[in-house]
Parts: sequence; structure tokens; C-alpha cells
Amino acid sequence: MLNRNQRRNRAQARRRWCGLTPAILKLLDGICEEHPLLVEFGDLLHLNGGWYVTHSGLLRLARQNHCFGIHTRPSPEFSDPRSMRWAFEAIVYKSARCKGFVGFGDANPSNVSPLVRGAELRVAETRAVNRALRKAYGIGICSVEEIGTLDPSPEPAVTRKAPQSVEISEHPLRDRLFVLVRQHRLDAGLVKLYAADFCEVDEIRQANREQMKRFVDHLAEEARIDADAVRQKLASYQKAEEGVA
Repeated sequence: MLNRNQRRNRAQARRRWCGLTPAILKLLDGICEEHPLLVEFGDLLHLNGGWYVTHSGLLRLARQNHCFGIHTRPSPEFSDPRSMRWAFEAIVYKSARCKGFVGFGDANPSNVSPLVRGAELRVAETRAVNRALRKAYGIGICSVEEIGTLDPSPEPAVTRKAPQSVEISEHPLRDRLFVLVRQHRLDAGLVKLYAADFCEVDEIRQANREQMKRFVDHLAEEARIDADAVRQKLASYQKAEEGVA
């Protein structure tokens, strides 16, 4: 018998991702039986047949469990700022008496997405925090921020352009969404349908800012991992529209 959160997560997962097999949904059930993670809040992502927890999901779980504090510091012995190689140590304190759960994270141009080139320091800190939080709260699945790039041949540092992630993240939501549509060659009309479905509204204009922020973050991460899969998902909305017509 599935509990309320498991049923809720199954419904949300089916709305967001196509082709979820019974085995994948059963894995989702097991994750949500142990931890109060919610798909609708962006706590979990389904990528390449597996489930990944997000940084925001881990922080939400920490707040729910009244986490006492998180301390981070760079690890100079493992870092080389000149080559954009950074390593961080994070310690999570679950209570005032907790001795701390330690996690390390590293980032360099070879293990981050081209979208976040130039932000290796922040990526390293996020990865360290995620590992420490996963240890503290017994999260067995990897966080999406830890998987890095799926491209085995990154662009050389001397020839790469200015980091796109900084440009995108600094735009207002509407402009940021436009940049994503243009960058990944997505159909703007279908993206609007996807956004309305994601935010659970009839039209995209009915979504509030927080809903749209979650959607834009979600779309950016999906496109970073597999832009072709995003275009295939958008095509399903076109078929649905044609069916209604």
C-alpha cells in the first residue's frame, strides 16, 4: 500500500517524464518511503533511467529536520585557482551536540557542464554540501549537482567563450527562459505548454514567480543533461494539441 507522498510523487513523475517503467516507479517509491522528498518541489529528478536528489531538495530536508548548521571551507591543498580547480570541505551539524558529518566536493573545467564554466568554485562548494547532507540524513542516491558533465571531451579552457551560466543566471526569468529556448533550439510555443503543465495551471500566465523559477531551473537542468530528450518531450505536447484539435 502506497502512502500519500508516494502516490503524490508517482502522479507528478508521470506528468513530467515519459516512459517511466514499473521498476523506475518502484525505485521512486522506495526513496520516498525513507525520505519526505517531493517531485513537485523539484527535490528529485529522473535522468538517464535513474533518480537524483537536488541541492534544493537536500536543503529542504535539512530544514524539515531542524539542521543546526552547515560549515564550509575551501581546501587549499587540493585547489589550484589558476587552473580553476577547486575543492571544498563541508560539515553538517544535525544538532548542537552533533560532531558533524563531513563531505568533500571538487570541480574543475573537466568535470562540470559547459553551462557553468567559470563557476567551478561555487560548484565545488555545492557538491561538498550535498555530500555532507546526504551522509547526515542517509540519502543513498547521488545528487544531480555531483554528476558533472556528460561530455567526455570538454572545450579547452584557452578557447572557451565567456561562461554562459553566469549570463543566463543573471537574466530575469522571462529572458532566461528565452535564452534557454534559443540556446537549445526549443519550440517556444511547446515550452509554454510544458510550463503550464509543470506549474499545474491552465495557462502559463497564471503561474506565479516561484512556480516559474522552479520550471526554468528544471528546464535548464533537463536541457543540460539531454537537450534531445527535452525536444522529444515537447513533441508529445504537440501531438496532444493535434489530438484535441
